[in-house]
Amino acid sequence: MLYPIGIQDFESLRTGGYLYIDKTALIYKLQGEGKYYFLSRPRRFGKSLLISTMEAYFLGKKELFKGLAMEQLEQDWTVYPVLHLDLNTAEYRKENDLSEELNRNLLRWESVYGKGEGEVSSSQRFAGVIERACNQTGRKVVILIDEYDKPLLNSIGNPELQDHYRSQMKAFYSVMKTQDRYIKFGFITGVTRFSKVSIFSDLNNFTDISMDPRYVEICGITEREIHDHIDSEVEELAMANDLTKEECFAQLKDYYDGYHFRQNSVGLYNPFSLLNTLSSKVFSDYWFETGTPTFLVEILKKTNYNLNNITRERVTGDVLGNISDMYVNPIPVIYQSGYLTIKGYDKRFESYHLGFPNREVEKGFVKYLSRSYSRLGIDNSFSIDNFVLELEAGKVESFMRRLEALFTDNDYRVQGNQELYFQNVLYVFFKLLGFYVEVERPTSDGRMDMIVKTDDYIYIFEFKLDKSADEALQQIEDKGYAQPYAADPRRLYKIGVNFSSERRCIGEWKIVEG
Repeated sequence: MLYPIGIQDFESLRTGGYLYIDKTALIYKLQGEGKYYFLSRPRRFGKSLLISTMEAYFLGKKELFKGLAMEQLEQDWTVYPVLHLDLNTAEYRKENDLSEELNRNLLRWESVYGKGEGEVSSSQRFAGVIERACNQTGRKVVILIDEYDKPLLNSIGNPELQDHYRSQMKAFYSVMKTQDRYIKFGFITGVTRFSKVSIFSDLNNFTDISMDPRYVEICGITEREIHDHIDSEVEELAMANDLTKEECFAQLKDYYDGYHFRQNSVGLYNPFSLLNTLSSKVFSDYWFETGTPTFLVEILKKTNYNLNNITRERVTGDVLGNISDMYVNPIPVIYQSGYLTIKGYDKRFESYHLGFPNREVEKGFVKYLSRSYSRLGIDNSFSIDNFVLELEAGKVESFMRRLEALFTDNDYRVQGNQELYFQNVLYVFFKLLGFYVEVERPTSDGRMDMIVKTDDYIYIFEFKLDKSADEALQQIEDKGYAQPYAADPRRLYKIGVNFSSERRCIGEWKIVEG
């Protein structure tokens, strides 16, 4: 089996004999039922391949669709002029980056359809190309724009540059409305949804299908598609990892499934990670390793976001689509970027419950946070495995000394709200522990109470700020945190910890056995 890893060109994929999960019936449905569409999906989720497939279809390349649903659905195979703009090819760090990228594409189109006198700006040239392409071919134009928001995402943290890009993009994309009479079909993709982004305020004729139940499967791979197309390859993966086929499917689901773009919808696998796993026969964090969420961590810090709430949020659909206030509420852009997904829906209040889609995303995201919130991701002396080994061996004093050192060496990172800093570092720390041992939070009032379980030990932690370790231990007693484990044969330790805001580190701790 040839896996199309990194191949986003439909023609190369089909002529090269690579695996293709057939999405062409949904493309046919789209073009038959509407004219302008927008789709938001995380990076590496198949958006570029979808655009390329549409391009081949509208160019009438019937031979590439042999054996696919489109072969039976389409009868005419009309050839249309296609203007394909891919904004994923530049870095967008300098003022001229976007204008240069637009110019490069305009020159390519003008070499085919010519340039009109007096067309100077990018928007004027774009309008002229659309009109001439239609007049010269006698067919209306198809416009496909991939990763429209790359300039905006790459300029987060530079408001002046972002405003510059936004004004350019607004003028350029508005042409699609003024030139509507020359356009057959328009499709735009991106990571972030455009319903609240000002650059699209004029394009009220676009239908956002990002949460449309009819098109949730248009990108990504379902479990049904895995069974239909690559079932035997999963069996090979199982053999290579000494797993049964059932165990292998369960592990694939745990690692890479779980994306939901609408309530009660089918779960979707990340195609990039799934195909890499099948190809290499190794489970790993493929999606996360291809790009780090630098801009997301920057937003989390600027908003002083409490990480404990990241999987407890309840948001409405309107909030999920609004990234204009990302420096007030970072959750929508984190969701749209693929680090959170829909886990549940409250019909009464029309609100969504969000969470990490799968183990790969959760583990990768938390590991990345560790580099920004503590030395866990920087200094090998604080590697999480040292903490895990000490807990598994019952070396609780050694564990606490290491935890104390972790905070002592991190006061240079404390900015603003010190209690929030303390909570966020503990969140990251215990999340990392949770990938190797069982970690639970016994309360739901927002405190950092923790229970850690290993094969031989149970540890109950209570953390306080500017109080005392005795008060923390007393709360463990008063709340009866240890009572559920009275009959458990494992050794139990109660650990009271006080964090000192004056010293910006752990002030004291006390340990009581039993």
